[in-house]
Amino acid sequence: MSTPDFILALREKVGTAPLWLSGVTAVVEREGAVLMVRRADNGRWTPVTGIIDPGEQPAAAAKREILEETGVHAGPVRLASVGVTRPVTYENGDVTQYIDLCFLFHWVSGEPYPADGENSETRWIPIDELPEMSEQHTLNVSRALSGAEAAHFMH
Repeated sequence: MSTPDFILALREKVGTAPLWLSGVTAVVEREGAVLMVRRADNGRWTPVTGIIDPGEQPAAAAKREILEETGVHAGPVRLASVGVTRPVTYENGDVTQYIDLCFLFHWVSGEPYPADGENSETRWIPIDELPEMSEQHTLNVSRALSGAEAAHFMH
């Protein structure tokens, strides 16, 4: 999926100025493995991530992103963490920063494939074999799989 229409409309007004956006990270677990995607833009492995559309419930956004990006059906288990990303500057100069809501999901059905072009590869990776990820993604996966009942709040 490309940049959402509501962001394109905002960019027409604000240019490349920083945008504060709401995002989700979905850590999907199945039998000791995590659903991971290899991003087409930079080749890095990450859990499924995405932008919450205006008026969309965060867990519904994460569920939508999982299906859109991987073809997998998953159900939300709990909110794992709430935090803020570092500012991101894209190749075209656009600057964004996200409040990130990380959810743990359980697999319901489907086998992963790169469904929407955002990713070059999708697969289940055993927890003890997870690839190198950014510090934020590593923390999100760890917190989602921690078994803790309460969400972790960055401060």
